Amino acid sequence: MRDRLYGYLAASWCVLFAGLHVFWALGGTWGLATSAGIVLATRRPLWFTLAGLWGVALVLLIGAWFAIGLTRWRRSRVATALGLLGGGLLLLRGASVELILATGAGGVREAVGPDQTQWSLILWNPWFIAGGTLLLLATATYGRAVPKLAMFGARSSPRTSPTSDR
Repeated sequence: MRDRLYGYLAASWCVLFAGLHVFWALGGTWGLATSAGIVLATRRPLWFTLAGLWGVALVLLIGAWFAIGLTRWRRSRVATALGLLGGGLLLLRGASVELILATGAGGVREAVGPDQTQWSLILWNPWFIAGGTLLLLATATYGRAVPKLAMFGARSSPRTSPTSDR
């Protein structure tokens, strides 16, 4: 079960974040200004609503499906590469923006304002770091929880074994 835990946690992370994006896409305001900025949160241009909210929610739901798949699929290079890429990008996004905002590099802190900086440092960037870490852990443990017989299409029953007389 522990080998599958990270996949389920990564899927939960994706579903929660997708739910927040759907909430925002439907007109919810909580947290949007501190995440996307006050201009996008108040004006909500069509491209932002379609790509930045609905589109991201869709990508996150695909990510949840992928993370659940990591608890069930046998190992493959493609799934491993996708898991490493997705987890690495989430981790890199969270850590790099955290570092840039914490150090004030490039004047970004002043450009986004104090509220967005504060919430990015204490909530949004750690959230991305958590999601990236969970997906990387799910990728690292994936395939271990799948029984070896099931990996090759064989079925086993708890009542019978390959050496039984049946």
